Amino acid sequence: MILFPAIDLKDGHCVRLKLGDMATATVYNDDPGAQAKAFQDQGFEWLHVVDLNGAFKGASVNTAAVGAILKATTNPVQLGGGIRTLPQIEDWLARGLARVILGTVAVRDPDLVREACRLFPGKVAVGIDAKGGKVAVEGWAEASELGVVELAKNFEGAGVAAIIYTDIDRDGVLAGINWESTIALADAVSIPVIASGGLASLADIVRMTMPDAAKLEGAISGRALYDGRIDPAQALAILKSVSIESLT
Repeated sequence: MILFPAIDLKDGHCVRLKLGDMATATVYNDDPGAQAKAFQDQGFEWLHVVDLNGAFKGASVNTAAVGAILKATTNPVQLGGGIRTLPQIEDWLARGLARVILGTVAVRDPDLVREACRLFPGKVAVGIDAKGGKVAVEGWAEASELGVVELAKNFEGAGVAAIIYTDIDRDGVLAGINWESTIALADAVSIPVIASGGLASLADIVRMTMPDAAKLEGAISGRALYDGRIDPAQALAILKSVSIESLT
């Protein structure tokens, strides 16, 4: 079970939004590389990065900031936001990303996602962001009529490394993960699912250790880490103790 610390990038800064609204951005660090190094030093083993500007523009914007992150950490990094073509995917993987996250293009051009999985096995994740149970695209600015499970099932057997499922209604407001919907999605598909949106406290960390959540790959935490609501050492110790128990 992996706890992914999040770095959301807006205009080169590490920020957090509320409910996906760019106007609500709170800047937590002006140095993305330093933030990535800090997360590694705290004991995290992965990093989740989103190019917020890129998600709205449809092309990578915070390239320099992501480069600084890759230079500052040896941890594997997954990146989403504005990645919508095969050349973009190839370029980012060549720069050292562990995997790319495809969101809008998974709705607009699912065949491209399947082709990316074929060309870059184990390197492609799908981001499913939902509002009111329906998938949102273009940086959450547009709603589709596509259901979460419906979209996820489109990629069964395609080789998708993981699905990052975000409940937009909870993102950045510390309301707690939508465990019911997240676990229902994990039950519906064989692709590993990562929970995102609303992780608020150690109660959510403990919830990750419950038997019905064992099928998840992990969860993403942003504001709760930046605000100090979650102590990294304590959270990682809880997850590690469960991992050790599962081996004995």
